[in-house]
Amino acid sequence: MSDDKTGEPPAGPGRRAVLCGAGLLGVAGAAAACGGGPREVEPSADLKGREVAKVADVPVGGGTVVPEHKVVVTQPTAGTFKVFDARCTHAGCPVDRIRRDAIYCPCHGSEFRIADGTVAKGPASRALLEYPAQVKGDGVVVV
Repeated sequence: MSDDKTGEPPAGPGRRAVLCGAGLLGVAGAAAACGGGPREVEPSADLKGREVAKVADVPVGGGTVVPEHKVVVTQPTAGTFKVFDARCTHAGCPVDRIRRDAIYCPCHGSEFRIADGTVAKGPASRALLEYPAQVKGDGVVVV
């Protein structure tokens, strides 16, 4: 292709190069946004500072679903507590139990690791949202 006035190729990248580059950037951005790693997020105002479970109710190597707070509280190792959003990242269904050391979603069978909320089994491709938490007295509190 040439410049109409000079008969020389236009300066800079051609339209095809620009479109291909934009397409590659879009794919890279989508891949980064859909990463499966743990994602700690700021809790909502109604959850922040709230006790979501009693330490005694969260077994070591397991966890408990707390429907009234829409969270899952796990204790992957003794004394380590994690709080995750209880909505599956595949279709938003509520997870309903811990099985085989994984948080289970009954809608399509996705499973998430109790230690960090990452995907153990799809179709979900992103980790559960994790809320910062700590033990205060005999309770697990979202901070």
